[in-house]
Amino acid sequence: MIKSNKSGPTRRQFLAGGGALAMTTLASTRVLSNSQKGTRMKLAIVGTGSRGSRSWGKPVVDSYSDVVELVGLCDINSKRVHAAKALMGTQAPTYLDFDRMVQETKPDVVMVTTVDSTHYRYINRAMELGRDVITEKPMCTDEAQCQSILDMQKKTGRKVTVTFNARYGPEDMKVKELLLDKAIGDLTSVDFHEYLDTSHGADYFRRWHRLKENSGTLLVHKASHHFDQANWWLDSDPVEVTAQGDLKFYGRNHSFRSTHCRVCPFQKQCPFYWNVTQNPVYVKLYTDCESEDGYLRDGCVWAENTNIYDTMSVAVKYASGVLMSYTATTYLPYEGQSIAFNGTKGRLDYRSFKGGGYSENELRLTRSFGKSEVIKDMATRREGEHGGSDTSLRDMIFRSPGGSDPLNLRADLRAGALASLVGIAAYRSIERGGQKVRIADLVKL
Repeated sequence: MIKSNKSGPTRRQFLAGGGALAMTTLASTRVLSNSQKGTRMKLAIVGTGSRGSRSWGKPVVDSYSDVVELVGLCDINSKRVHAAKALMGTQAPTYLDFDRMVQETKPDVVMVTTVDSTHYRYINRAMELGRDVITEKPMCTDEAQCQSILDMQKKTGRKVTVTFNARYGPEDMKVKELLLDKAIGDLTSVDFHEYLDTSHGADYFRRWHRLKENSGTLLVHKASHHFDQANWWLDSDPVEVTAQGDLKFYGRNHSFRSTHCRVCPFQKQCPFYWNVTQNPVYVKLYTDCESEDGYLRDGCVWAENTNIYDTMSVAVKYASGVLMSYTATTYLPYEGQSIAFNGTKGRLDYRSFKGGGYSENELRLTRSFGKSEVIKDMATRREGEHGGSDTSLRDMIFRSPGGSDPLNLRADLRAGALASLVGIAAYRSIERGGQKVRIADLVKL
């Protein structure tokens, strides 16, 4: 039973806590929505921070109430769960006890949007209580958690869906189409470079993500998006990983620091000073709730206990023989990606950058012994977060759960496991001095 109340663990204590894949006929044929039957999916959410309340809860209430009924909200912070309820505009009951919420509200599906390292607890317990699961990425943060989810799914036959919104961008879907059409022949290698700027990248180092025991490092929390994209684009399983990583900019790499920005004596000196009180939603969800658990949303990016990497390089070998080189840097003057697919008949380049007075967004196909062209025939970009990808993802989950999916956009348990496992293998490789780590040695797929 998963419980939380004032006599139980604080959020700080909670954050420090640890942790054959073939779907059964029942799981593979079950759909998440009952809309075709004229009834609504009953959805409960555990974890009511920004992602749970703003990316899922409020959009469900505002845009999907005809097909989804929000029946319960759960968080270990009593003030936050009530603040989230008000922000969502729902009458759903609130809980501190997860088991009680599930037993009383009887949801069809539980959505998990808690701290990364706790996802597996709620995923497993929800399945144990007879519920399907939708979970935010990453599905898990270490190999033991991953194996426990795989074993529980096999035992219960429940369905797990992982919310990889990075598959749903117009350029991302077009890349998938071009690779399926063999536009550059047989794929041989991929160069994948992620650039995070001093706003987005720094924010991970203000929050709970900066502790490896919470996030599994950014190789799991952030890069699982990218590893899932690569696995999906390549339509192949990752088999071997080697990596290097270091903390070269944030954390201990500074001459002064404080606990958090609001009380920092160096506000005028620090270029990373950030005033959380200027964001009214964050005030309601976080600063007004600090008395319950002590969690500081505006933590210092120079905190000496930071133990994740801000500079990362990963090499991945796939079952198909394709090799991928991946890098991520978190303190750059602009934000974006540079992804190149090399094939026997050409190259496909996707470049997207913004910031520092620089902006570029281009998908270019260059054929060997042929012309180079910018690809413009893509799906219309939609309104919403992450360039409209969140909207498309929610539509697929809530409005078209059993509909046509020619690009295989839906991410299931296996996809969630493999995306996390590349990141897990990467940080294990770093821990072992850059040794090769085989995915098959981490879990039994």
